[in-house]
Amino acid sequence: MNKILVPTDFSEQAENALKVAAMLAKRHEAEIYLLHMMEIPMQQIDPGAVQSDIPEALFFMKLAHKKFEDLLASDFLEGITVHETVKADITFNEIKDACKEYDIDLIVMGSHGATGLKEMFVGSNAEKVVRTSIVPVLVIKNEHQSFDVSDFVFASDFKNDNKETYKQAVEFAKAFNSKIHLLMVNTANNFMTTYDANARINDFIAGQTYDNYTITIHNDTTVEQGILNFSKDIDADLIGISTHGRQGIAHFFNSSISEDLVNHAKRPVITFKI
Repeated sequence: MNKILVPTDFSEQAENALKVAAMLAKRHEAEIYLLHMMEIPMQQIDPGAVQSDIPEALFFMKLAHKKFEDLLASDFLEGITVHETVKADITFNEIKDACKEYDIDLIVMGSHGATGLKEMFVGSNAEKVVRTSIVPVLVIKNEHQSFDVSDFVFASDFKNDNKETYKQAVEFAKAFNSKIHLLMVNTANNFMTTYDANARINDFIAGQTYDNYTITIHNDTTVEQGILNFSKDIDADLIGISTHGRQGIAHFFNSSISEDLVNHAKRPVITFKI
């Protein structure tokens, strides 16, 4: 982990995420790319304008820079290389381009979630990033005085298309010497016997050398509720899950479990793109 992207709107939630990113950066000697996204077209800026005619876009660019200066003076960023980045007229679908441009290894962002009609028609910013990101996304909900991951829940159906994401989860767990709790949630509509579920999970992890793990088959009303309930029962430090990143009409009618977790979980969630 060499480069961490932290989108910010300078809110309390964004600062909580930046504090966690700073802890990760110090642990891995990584750099932070602090990204502020502004939905103001750059073509509105006229470089030749006189001072009294400076467009609104340039005013907001300067205001963002001032906020960056104040934030970079924070004690928790001392000793870390932080790059100030402002993108004008950037959409959440384009954040993957920012990751490619800066060769980002991990996105860390804050969220307070979204519920009800707001979730259906708008959704949280974190959900939009999860849906489009090609790199892992760590979503932070609260302030952390220290970010330690002793118990890491990796929830999956343990089919072959998740194997690559599990490798990424293992690498993250190794950095913290975490215990991975491999979790399959059984529901009435998609039931599997404990024997068959254990066989599938053991086949899934075959060849992996990481041995600090447990296997749990949990029965619940929905997969999402099962993940939340199990994570609460063991007081997990982190929930990990894969995402296909569905978009468009398919997302509207059948949102992914990972995006729902980002909205509803009260503990950190990390997503890995299949």
